[in-house]
Amino acid sequence: MTRLARPLSQLKSRYDVIVVGSGYGGGVTASRLARAGKRVAVLERGREFVTGEFPGRFPDLKNEMQITTKHLHTGSRTGLFDVRVGEDMHVLIGCGLGGGSLVNAGVALRPDARVFADEVWPGQIAQDGLLDEGFARAQRWIRPQSHARAGEMTKAKALSAAGEAFGRPVVAPPVAINFDGGINAAGIEQPGCTLCGDCCGGCNVGAKNTVALTYLPDAVRHGAEIFTEIKVDHVAKAPAGWHVYAATAEGTRVLEAAVVVIAAGTLGSAEVMLRSRAKGLALSDRLGQRFTANGDIIAFGYGAKVPINAVGVGHPAKVDTEIGGSVSVQMEFRDADRLDHQLCVQEGVIPSALAPVLPLLFVPNGRLLGALKSLIAGVYNGPFAHLQTYFAVSHDSASGRFTLDGDQLKLSWPGAKDEAVYQRLDQALQEIVGHAGGDYVKNPLSGSVMGHQPATAHPLGGCSMGRERADGVVNHKCQVFDGAAGAASTAVHEGLYVIDGSVVARSLGVNPLLTITALSERAMLHFAADHGLRFDDAAVTGAPISVYAPGAAAA
Repeated sequence: MTRLARPLSQLKSRYDVIVVGSGYGGGVTASRLARAGKRVAVLERGREFVTGEFPGRFPDLKNEMQITTKHLHTGSRTGLFDVRVGEDMHVLIGCGLGGGSLVNAGVALRPDARVFADEVWPGQIAQDGLLDEGFARAQRWIRPQSHARAGEMTKAKALSAAGEAFGRPVVAPPVAINFDGGINAAGIEQPGCTLCGDCCGGCNVGAKNTVALTYLPDAVRHGAEIFTEIKVDHVAKAPAGWHVYAATAEGTRVLEAAVVVIAAGTLGSAEVMLRSRAKGLALSDRLGQRFTANGDIIAFGYGAKVPINAVGVGHPAKVDTEIGGSVSVQMEFRDADRLDHQLCVQEGVIPSALAPVLPLLFVPNGRLLGALKSLIAGVYNGPFAHLQTYFAVSHDSASGRFTLDGDQLKLSWPGAKDEAVYQRLDQALQEIVGHAGGDYVKNPLSGSVMGHQPATAHPLGGCSMGRERADGVVNHKCQVFDGAAGAASTAVHEGLYVIDGSVVARSLGVNPLLTITALSERAMLHFAADHGLRFDDAAVTGAPISVYAPGAAAA
């Protein structure tokens, strides 16, 4: 089985460009600069998962869980599901080659136009026209589409019935899933989606348009070198560019590049930049600020009157049932006067690998009888066939802050659970669940270590864009502001960029993957113009590569 990643023994000491991280920002950057002829290395802390290797059973899933609390870390440092348990908020992120794209629902939406009209953004974002081109390129490569039969899924019908009752018809959002099969923009031949519902557990079909099946194979095809299980600690200035200090199983490596792009995800990039500042790199005082959870909530409806069928069946399927994508339809609450009051509710799916222990998660909420019945009969029958899962996004105040507690990243947001957005989401979800005849369960683990803090799978900010260093960490091109005393307010560190969700300056009110990709494409267009480079984003032609061997693109 051909892989994209190379053995660490092949890692060179110097490259033109080093990209730290391999999610949407890192994937776009690696692809575009490799196409421009640059010698590019991508460094990813997690492992590579080729299609078919994602956990399909609970014992496998358990081995892919890593949980970090203030005083403890359990699980492998390269576990696919990275859970950060915080005092004010919990965060779930992906860890692997392809970043969060491996475990998200794939919903690809453009935010309300008022989001980018907000003065928190540098003016060029709305003025130079390249954001629209960024979205166009993102669309061409991620290829989101709505499922033609989305409304036929049982879980979709349940939300649709509530929508009709409240006068809010549901719509099928575009998702980064290849429903019909075919060759994607990177020249990878993908099978069609089997509607197994396991998008958030890792797609073992190969139908989900992850970064690992789009931008990263394209980067490798054009000469980029990818390395996994290497974690960057910090960066520092070097005589001819930048030094990157990275940890591997064999010890610390010091690499050098003229250009370094930090694209380690919101938490990872904040951590690298905070460590770099602690070791002497002059950065903006705004570093770590403006963290937003994107108004996120994940909640459940327990005991609906009709079957919901919102537990994934996996691939190969454990039972003969069509579940649909992790999100098939959504209900939109629009507000022409108050952007912050807009919200979107999506019906979701629990991955099949969690199915065996799903009943136990609800025991702390007093549903012991139903849990025991499902342990005996299985979750595809009985009470848990009536379980609804909801993903909701809206807007919050972006008041979170990252700092270093010793050598560990810490997220602080006193009063996060009291943000007005959660009251609005609770009210909307209670009405929806009530219509189905179920009980609203905000957090099935609230009686455990998870407490009553909100949780997000869409962390954004911390290295946010600004007009100058007094109000941001990077400029509109994603160049890092120079925080040295005496430096001009808009001066930047030449060759240092942050390109990922951490640069987002506020909540988006929609799932962020498309926006992160668009901002990354836009940054690359500016990079090319500033450095006299040329590249296109044309789809790859020629013999297609198997979805099970994307590294064959390098052959």
